[in-house]
Amino acid sequence: MNTYIEVFTNTFFGTVDWTVKSIFFKVPWHSNYFWGLVAISLCVWFLEMVFPWRREQSIFRKDFWLDTIYMFFNFFVFAIVISGVYAALEQFFSSIGVHMQSVALINLSALPAWGQLLIFFFVLDFVQWFTHVMLHRFEVLWRFHKVHHSVKEMGFAAHLRYHWMENILYKPLKIFAVMLLGGFEPEQAFIVHFVAIAIGHLNHANIKLTYGPLKYIFNNPVMHLYHHAYTLPKERGHGVNFGISLSLWDYIFRTNYIPESGGKIILGYSDDIKMPKNFFAQLFYGFKRRD
Repeated sequence: MNTYIEVFTNTFFGTVDWTVKSIFFKVPWHSNYFWGLVAISLCVWFLEMVFPWRREQSIFRKDFWLDTIYMFFNFFVFAIVISGVYAALEQFFSSIGVHMQSVALINLSALPAWGQLLIFFFVLDFVQWFTHVMLHRFEVLWRFHKVHHSVKEMGFAAHLRYHWMENILYKPLKIFAVMLLGGFEPEQAFIVHFVAIAIGHLNHANIKLTYGPLKYIFNNPVMHLYHHAYTLPKERGHGVNFGISLSLWDYIFRTNYIPESGGKIILGYSDDIKMPKNFFAQLFYGFKRRD
């Protein structure tokens, strides 16, 4: 037991130290996820101001500051809290002989660096797409995912408004995906991280982008807007456009839906009026069936 406590403590304080160093520019730029998030956010927000899709929407739209709190909470505060737990779990599985190499399905070592990175990106994105579908299909998971769908005006920061329980689900599945690759995580994984943040921000931004023919590969703001639509056809009751960075999974599995591109639709879900308005109340939302 002392071993697990030590692993938890060392990882927890190590993550705190790394985050503080990031804030004060004491880590390599490609590892500085704090200022990387800030820089990407400011760039996409600037694009919203210069090229607004819904011109009636304020620059400081409804719940702008709530979503900003979520950005830093989910990416840094909660990440610090949970880091020690994951490290202790990894230690436990190692102690019973379950290692990343033991479940590997693919050996990427023979591929060039760009090929390894591309497969890494595709596998992680598919796992996230599948997880996202599950969040909509199962009521016990949907209760937590409602926090994200309580957005009533879309903007870049809405990307990271999600309940902390989603991290509990996403993270282990992403780790499992890495295990399938033999525990492989490319040295350039920071590229995948920053690209995913940029695409996610753009998907939620008040900007009209489709990327032309590339819309069948990459998710985009027009497509993702309808994922948040209040009203959907009955046959699409569980949701549409589940793509995270890539849209191709939705086209492959026929969960795509873009009826038009006007952008003037109501967002939310049927009982979104029950969603608490403040951050701390939302942290505990979803644990009761009546939520």
